[in-house]
This record gives sequence, C-alpha cells and structure tokens, in this order.
Amino acid sequence: MVELNAQAQLRWRVGRAIGQVARRWRARLDARIAAFGLTESRWLVLLHLARSGDGLTQKDLAARLGIEAPSLVRTLDWLEREGFVERRGVAHDRRSKTVHLTEKAAPLLRRIEEVATGVRAEILAGIPEADLATCLGVLERAALNLAATSETVGGAGAAAGPPRDGGAGRGHRAA
Repeated sequence: MVELNAQAQLRWRVGRAIGQVARRWRARLDARIAAFGLTESRWLVLLHLARSGDGLTQKDLAARLGIEAPSLVRTLDWLEREGFVERRGVAHDRRSKTVHLTEKAAPLLRRIEEVATGVRAEILAGIPEADLATCLGVLERAALNLAATSETVGGAGAAAGPPRDGGAGRGHRAA
C-alpha cells in the first residue's frame, strides 16, 4: 500500500468526493426525470438549448455537451420525432443545421427545471451560501487547470473548462 502525506491524502479525498457526488447527484436526477420518459442525454440536450439560447448549431451543441456528433444526431432524431425540437438549415452553410426548441418542449422543460431545483435543494440543504460560493470557485479553478493541462496533453479535455454558457456546460451536468 502506498503511504500518502497529508496533502496527497487531502487531494485524493477531494477527487474521490467530487466523483462520488457527481455520480450520485446525476443518478438521483436521472431517477426523477425518468418518470418523464427521458434519458440523461435527452434531457441534457433540452436543458442546454433552453439555457444556452435556442438555435445552436448541432456542432456547437455537441461540443457544449462534450459528446460526438453521431451520438447527438441519434438523440436529436428522437427529440424531433417526439416534437420537442426541430432542426433548420443554415442559409450561409448548407451542411449545418441549427436546433430549436418547440412549443411542446416548454411544459416538459418547466417540469425538468422543477425536479432539478428540488434535487439541488435536497443535496445542498444546510450548506451556507458562502461555502457554496467557495466550493464553486475551487471547482471552477480545477476546471481551468484541467482545460489547460488537457490542451498540452492532446486537447482531449478542452471542453472540461468552465462553461461559457452560464453553467449549462459539460462540467455542470447535474442541472
């Protein structure tokens, strides 16, 4: 067994806690939103469109979600069949399509937001706002470090930085 000094032990515990909280938070949210007939990939697309502004290109949406375009296409196909989104061609680029929420998506998004708000309230109950602000600052700095080191190692984690979309980026999947 490897002996860790106090600093290494603390950093290991922080990393483990972040992973555990993220998995359990997402699982709780998924379990509650599953009642609406949505998988995580589907509700994440809807939330990103709602929070980031309607009319993102499929390429931009895939990048914000941190997924490959073919995976997004399958999700968009389902959401479009169900009437929650529509894709429109881009006048200046015939290869690109923008994704737009439909009126049918609005009540579903309100329900998703209500559930997400409730889950956040449960998970963060009893934690002072000042502690949450400090935690957010630390996590955002860690995300910046990830993005900076990923760019030097091969670019794989550039999407891991703080989102440019007000918190709806990949690093904030837990809604």
